[in-house]
This record gives sequence, structure tokens and C-alpha cells, in this order.
Amino acid sequence: MSKGVLTFFCGKMGAGKSTKAIEIAREGNAVLLSEDEWLAALYPNKISSLNDYIEYSNLLKPQIKKLVQSILSSGTSVVMDFPANTLSQRDWFRSVFSEIEAPHSLVYIDLPNEICLKQIGKRCIEQPERAATGTAEMFELVTKYFIAPTPEEGFNIIKVVRNA
Repeated sequence: MSKGVLTFFCGKMGAGKSTKAIEIAREGNAVLLSEDEWLAALYPNKISSLNDYIEYSNLLKPQIKKLVQSILSSGTSVVMDFPANTLSQRDWFRSVFSEIEAPHSLVYIDLPNEICLKQIGKRCIEQPERAATGTAEMFELVTKYFIAPTPEEGFNIIKVVRNA
């Protein structure tokens, strides 16, 4: 039996990763898993800083990995709305698909900071529950750690570009 395709995303905060994940999952009839939704459900009101996010995200990942590998092994594709914005995050995704030899796509949304910040502002109005962490200060803090994927990393990269 052939395995499902794992699709995951790289892009700065506010780049549109969640919107693109929903679109790709719908078009591909794939299972969509959102880290924000899992964290909010399992750890409500626990994340107010980058360190909190890192702690709770790391608690979530072992079980999510097993779940995703099981779904992919059944032949169903999975779209993961989890960030692949650092080398260590991408290494984790690599372990998810490579351990079971599943195909993958890394969607890299490359947008200028100005567009990301405008989209964060819009999102805070539309989703007030995200306003506490959806700030320009949080964007600047998180963006310091952002590393764009390179061909040398060996991922199947699909690059999405939009200018200001």
C-alpha cells in the first residue's frame, strides 16, 4: 500500500501558513492537524510567551508524530499546520516522514515582514483570542529564530512568493 503525503510549512509569523494549510488539505482531501488548535485544547491559557510555546509544543510532538505516521501509513495524506521555521523543527518533520518512508512537501511561504505584520494585525481583529501573542513584539522575537529552508537540506520545497 502506498503511503500518504506529509505536507508541512515554513514561513514567518503572519505569512499565511494556516490559510494555505486549510486550502491544501481541502484540495487534497487530506487530514489537517493544527498545532494551535491542539495546544489550545490540551493546554488552555498556558501559553503566554515563546518559552511557554516551546515547552508545550515539545510535550505535544511525540504523540502527534505517532498519530501522523499512523495516518500516513494507512495511505491518507496529512497536512500539518505546525511551523518548520528552524533547523530543529525541520529535523523533527524529517523524522516523521523518513522513519516510515512517506513522501513529503515543504511549502515555504516567503513574504516580506511588512505583509506579515499587516496580516497579523488583521488576524488579531478577526481572531481576538490570538491578540495576546499576535503582536509586533512577538513577531520580532520569533523572526530572530527564523531560518529559510535551503535545497541542501534535501526537502521537496514548494516556494510561494508574494511582494509588498
